[in-house]
Amino acid sequence: MIVTLTVNPSLDRTITLERALQPGEVQSALSSREDAAGKGINVARSIAAAGAATRAVLPLAIDDPYRAILRASALPVCEVPIVGHSRANITIADPAGITTKLNLPGPALSPSDARAIIAAVVEASAGASWLVLAGSLPPGVGDDFYVVVINAVRAAHGESSPLIAVDTSGVALRTVVEHGTPDLIKPNDEELAELVGIELADDGPIDAVIAVARQLVPARAASALVTLGSRGAVLVTGESALVGEAPRIRVASTVGAGDSSLAGYVLAHAQGLAPDDCVRSAIRYGAAAASLPGTQAPTPADLPAGDVFVTTHS
Repeated sequence: MIVTLTVNPSLDRTITLERALQPGEVQSALSSREDAAGKGINVARSIAAAGAATRAVLPLAIDDPYRAILRASALPVCEVPIVGHSRANITIADPAGITTKLNLPGPALSPSDARAIIAAVVEASAGASWLVLAGSLPPGVGDDFYVVVINAVRAAHGESSPLIAVDTSGVALRTVVEHGTPDLIKPNDEELAELVGIELADDGPIDAVIAVARQLVPARAASALVTLGSRGAVLVTGESALVGEAPRIRVASTVGAGDSSLAGYVLAHAQGLAPDDCVRSAIRYGAAAASLPGTQAPTPADLPAGDVFVTTHS
């Protein structure tokens, strides 16, 4: 069982244009779609599409329009009742795969909402192999919310606690690595650079990414999966650094690609695969998601064919 927490879910609306976005102009759209999303939901949908056991914990009001779209996905969920509707995120995609995102804030959570969510995560995590804490934090909870969740799960389950992966950014991620000691973090290269307070060139050497990650691993996080878009991904652990190259694909939308990469990684790890195969799985799932429109969860049939080259760096 792989459990996910999405404390700030979103209804993703994706609009595909017939040509590049022209700010200030009226343009025609080729298509649009809506997906029940939020990072943890995206991860859980990819895991479920692979036929693996998962459960997604999220706050959700009874009258939230998000509910109908979520139920259509047939995803096993644990809903924590709240007041207020999930946010809507708008993505504008052009034929070249360039995306523009507008992310809205979510509903404010009360202290009792936060306590109920934490209790639901603790209960759902019993016997799980992984717990994935993913996405931004909504108004009403502190920057240390994920740390509070981690401590509650580990206090409740002790040595049988699941491995914990965190995929967030900014102050929330900084607080996790300072106080939470997660088993895995999944930043992209920009989020990693922000986390340690330096700049990384977009096309800079991979060794620079590895060096930055090693400032955190293993002292503050047991491992880091750093996604690099079209350049692939890097897995840094206390023992090694593995670099995987991304396959060539036709990009439709990059929204949710990093979430699918994380899903691919934890799926492979939960199956007991070797670290290099976990990296291959992460890259295949991320590439598959980027080749699909909207915020779709890739299935095993969507994964790109061919090998993913993984090398060990010192």
